[in-house]
Amino acid sequence: MSLSHRHEDGARLASLLWEFGPGWRMISSAVLGGGIGPREWVLNAQVVAGYARMDPTEHLRELAPPGPGVGMMTAASVARYTRREDGGAEAVATVGLRVPTWAASPEGAPDPELRPARREPVHPGTINIIVAVPVAMSDAALVNTVMTVTEAKTQALIEAGYACTGTASDAVCVAVPATGPQEAFGGPRSTWGARVARAVHHAVLEGAHDWAAVHDIEPGDALGATT
Repeated sequence: MSLSHRHEDGARLASLLWEFGPGWRMISSAVLGGGIGPREWVLNAQVVAGYARMDPTEHLRELAPPGPGVGMMTAASVARYTRREDGGAEAVATVGLRVPTWAASPEGAPDPELRPARREPVHPGTINIIVAVPVAMSDAALVNTVMTVTEAKTQALIEAGYACTGTASDAVCVAVPATGPQEAFGGPRSTWGARVARAVHHAVLEGAHDWAAVHDIEPGDALGATT
């Protein structure tokens, strides 16, 4: 996994590239390479606040290596990614929480925006999560693992003091070997699902605390902003 920087739209922006190579299968909700299929890399690219391009897929292709892969974007600081491991399951998260969101909210109700204690800009952000597991999984187990990732993310956010299930633009990717005996389950009480849950929980919790510290936001402020 490598971190690089580029200059774009007057800003210095980071990109995180995890190169797996051939022989991997992934499930993702990302705009580029989403769905289930063979993939060789995952790119998490930072973009400017107020990103206005209408061709994000093509933009990601311009930044990505050749071959099939997964590409996601965020206005959060990609350079401040968090990485945790549990029993062979690895999770990498980039966390941005300016607009914490409940998945189920009244129709038409706007999501509140968190404001820092200091008079500094807070860029909008997304929570992007990449998970790698060293065992093959069935399609159903991959879907189950995405559910587990989402549940662990939400648990971490609430524990960090954010009354939300995430943000409206969160993305996830789970990578597993393409061959070998397939795990049938990915839920939080399965062997690998439990390891994924712990790795994701720790990565997102650390990222949420880091984001609050950088922007000088107290957990109580975050909790009260969405009630």
